[in-house]
Amino acid sequence: MSITTKTGDNGKTSLSFGEIVFKDDLRVVACGTIDELCSSMGLSKSLVRDKVTKEIVEGIQCDLFIIGAEIATPPKFLSKLKKRINTKYVLKLEKFIKQWEGKKKFESRCFCLPGENQISSSFDVSRTVARRAERVLVTLKRKKIIKNPDIIIYLNRLSDLLYLFARDYEKRLKKVAKTRGGT
Repeated sequence: MSITTKTGDNGKTSLSFGEIVFKDDLRVVACGTIDELCSSMGLSKSLVRDKVTKEIVEGIQCDLFIIGAEIATPPKFLSKLKKRINTKYVLKLEKFIKQWEGKKKFESRCFCLPGENQISSSFDVSRTVARRAERVLVTLKRKKIIKNPDIIIYLNRLSDLLYLFARDYEKRLKKVAKTRGGT
């Protein structure tokens, strides 16, 4: 089977279970934003060297696939999904946030100018995409298209965690540069 189906040539695509919608349907926009978030996190994962961060990022990418599937599934078919985001997933992110806040000394939450290094910048890009995904999901929830409140909470916590990852890698790589005689 070819990857080219030509069904999208007229501006339409199919969601889970065969529902055909226009490509600018809010669910398609949300799925595309989740896909973009997953891809940008893949870039971050490819740049980091420590196993713990890589494993956390990969687990989140798997969670994003679950979110995408739920967004793309019409309500009458949601019971057919094997997994859905719930409080357990949110608590997992909160645990990582507490671990990162506990291990690292961060200044109070503030706006930071991204661009200190490639890794922190990649996490900042992912954070902004997560925030955009959250905004799109809020719209879907307000329009009663998506009913699961845990997805929005999950994306909110995820952006907090990505913020912490970015700040962590700013500090880590500054220390490495100082020990190597950099400025």
